[in-house]
Amino acid sequence: MATVVASGSDGKEQGVETSVTYYRLEEVAKRNSPEDIWLVIHGRVYDVSRFLNEHPGGEEVLMEQAGGDATESFEDVGHSSDAREMLKQYYIGDVHPNDLKPGGGSKLLVVLDLPHRGCYSLRFSVSLLHGREQVLLRRPC
Repeated sequence: MATVVASGSDGKEQGVETSVTYYRLEEVAKRNSPEDIWLVIHGRVYDVSRFLNEHPGGEEVLMEQAGGDATESFEDVGHSSDAREMLKQYYIGDVHPNDLKPGGGSKLLVVLDLPHRGCYSLRFSVSLLHGREQVLLRRPC
C-alpha cells in the first residue's frame, strides 16, 4: 500500500490536497471473505463489505468477485447511474500502477443520451495519473 499526494510542477502541493492510496492486487486478493470484501472496478479498489446484505443481486454475486477484478461483470450487468454513484462511497484507493494491465486505462466508457430537440451529450471516463474523472461533452441546445 502506498499513498501519493498530488503536487504542482514546481514541486509544491497544490491548493487542494488529494491523496490516493494504492493497493497491490495481492493485497486485494486477500480480501475475499464475507466479513472483508474488496473489488477492483476500472482500476479502483472498493471495500463493499458493508454492502453485502444490501446488494440487489444478492450477496453471492459479490462473493463470486471478491478479491478480484470485477470490471467486466460490473459492466456486463449494465448498472444504473445511481448504482455508479453509490459505488463512490465504497472507494478506498486505486490499484498500484505496476499491477495495472497494459492498455487497461485506454478504454473509453461512452454514454450517449438520445438526441432531444437537437441536443446530445457524451460522458466517458478518462484515466489520469492519480485516478479517474468523468468528462461531459454537451452540444448546446
